[in-house]
Amino acid sequence: MKQLLEKHFGKAWLALVYLFLYIPLFFMIVFSFNSTRQDANFTGFSLRWYEALTRDTKIVEGFWLSVKVAAVTGVLSAILGTFAAFVLVRYRRFLGRTVFSGMVNAPLVMPEVVIGLSLLLLMVGAQNAFGWPERGMLTIIFGHTLLGMAYGMVVIQSRLMEMNRSIEEAAMDLGARPFQVFFLITLPNIFQGILAAFLLSFTLSFDDVVISEFLSGPGVSTLPQVIFGYARRGINPTIYAAATLLITTVTIVIISYSVWVARQTRKREREIAAATRAELTALATTN
Repeated sequence: MKQLLEKHFGKAWLALVYLFLYIPLFFMIVFSFNSTRQDANFTGFSLRWYEALTRDTKIVEGFWLSVKVAAVTGVLSAILGTFAAFVLVRYRRFLGRTVFSGMVNAPLVMPEVVIGLSLLLLMVGAQNAFGWPERGMLTIIFGHTLLGMAYGMVVIQSRLMEMNRSIEEAAMDLGARPFQVFFLITLPNIFQGILAAFLLSFTLSFDDVVISEFLSGPGVSTLPQVIFGYARRGINPTIYAAATLLITTVTIVIISYSVWVARQTRKREREIAAATRAELTALATTN
C-alpha cells in the first residue's frame, strides 16, 4: 500500500492541480453556449452569445486593437531583447554594464502599477513639452514594449549562453566580418529563442490590463480593457464567448508551435547524426 501510494501520489497531486486550474475554464466554455444569461444553471444549448459577439463593436474593435498592439510589441521586444541579450552575453566588461543590466531587468520585478504610473507621467510631460505623443495606441505600444523587452531578453539570453561559440569563431577564421557572423551565424542559431520571445511578448501585451489602463486615451480600449469593463457591470455571457474563442486560438497556436519545434529538433538531430556518420566514414576511409 505504501509503495502504491508513493508511486501514484505525485500523479494524483498533479491531476488535482490541473483540475483546480482548468475546471473554471471548462465551466466558462460550457456557459458560453448557455441559452440565457444565468451563470448558475445551464438552461440549454445556444449560439446566441457568439452571434451577439459579432455585433458587439466594442469587443471587435478592442480585439483588433489588441492584435495590432501585441504584434508590434512582439516585434519590437524581440529586436530590442536580442540586442540587449547579445550585449550582456558577448560583452562581459564595458562601462555601465551593471547599470544597463539593472535597467533592462527592472521591469521583471517592478509592479505594473508603478510602471504604468511612471510611463503616464512621462507621456504627459512629453506631450505638454513637445505636443507628442498623444495617449492612445502608440503610448500603449511603448509601455508594453518596455515590459516585453525584459522578458524577451531573458529568453534570448539563455539561448545565447547555450550556443556553441566555436561556430562563430570558425566563421571569423574563414574571413567573415562580425556583422556577417551576427546575421548569418548567430541569428539563425538563436531563431527559436527569438520566436519564443516574440510569442511571450505578444501574449503579455495581448493580456495586459494595468499598463493599458494608464496609457490608453479616450476611445482607445484594448480587448482586456473592454472585458474588464463589462465584468465590472455584471454578468455578460458575450465575454464567455470571446474568452472561449481566445482559448481555442491560443491552444491551436501552442500545439502548432510545439509540433514545429519538435520537428525542427528531430531534423537537427538527424543532420548531426548524418554529419557524424559521414565524418566517421571519412576517417575510416583515410585510415
